[in-house]
Amino acid sequence: MTTLPSPAMKSLDGTGVARGIRAEVAAAAVELNLTGLTPRLALVVATDHGSSAWYVRQIARAASAAGLLCDVVDLGPAAGPEQIRTALARLSADPAVHGVMLQTPLPADADFGDLAGAIDPAKDVDGANPVSQGRLAAGLPAHPPATAAAVLALLDHCEIPVLGRSCVVVGHSDVVGRPVAQLLLRRDATVTVCHRHTENLEGYTRTADVLVVAVGRPGLITADHVDRDAVVIDVGTTPTPDGGLAGDVDHADVDGRVRVLSPVPGGVGPVTTAQLLRHTVRSAAALGGRG
Repeated sequence: MTTLPSPAMKSLDGTGVARGIRAEVAAAAVELNLTGLTPRLALVVATDHGSSAWYVRQIARAASAAGLLCDVVDLGPAAGPEQIRTALARLSADPAVHGVMLQTPLPADADFGDLAGAIDPAKDVDGANPVSQGRLAAGLPAHPPATAAAVLALLDHCEIPVLGRSCVVVGHSDVVGRPVAQLLLRRDATVTVCHRHTENLEGYTRTADVLVVAVGRPGLITADHVDRDAVVIDVGTTPTPDGGLAGDVDHADVDGRVRVLSPVPGGVGPVTTAQLLRHTVRSAAALGGRG
């Protein structure tokens, strides 16, 4: 375990980071407006899940505030795979649309990875298309999943160096774990990926200079899993009976032991939304009038 320089804050509040990204997005949108182009994001929804509806509203509000257009294409929870695929293909072909995202969860008979293949990689602002994932893994230009990008944005904001550092990622999903590991590797971090079958998890996590946890198991990481100099990014957002959110880290147990800890809520979440907007304006700038 190497010793990291002391960051400026202990609790890494993502709202301030997100605010800065949204300001950058708004400025970029103004520049694009001067060329006659208004960045446009399209969200395809095929669920009546309450938390998903809340998330979509948050994205739409943030987009509007930053000067982007946002279309919510609500197909309803009874939509079949072909209906979803057709909507994604239609939006990908629309020159007025610069970013396309498929919201989860999906109907039981719909496969997310298969359907995401209908999104044009140039407009795949949430890095869902297998082509986008392959390009990211190969170190080629591609939009990473917004949540994975948000983790790196938080580290950058806190000026946490990762070059040569021990970075442990708990969780290997295509949405967070794997792309976070790939983004860290791009910066020459030394990366270990753990998952539900990893034995002696704490033996790995205690070696981490930077620990990223994204498994959806509330309270999985306790003080026994971390070193006192660790930077911990908690990506977990499990709904609680009282309407709140619980992270994958036991914050009460870990607080005061680690060097930096991102809160839940208010950590990775708002930055993820801001990253979607950032990817959309970048896509719009790259596509120009071609759409």
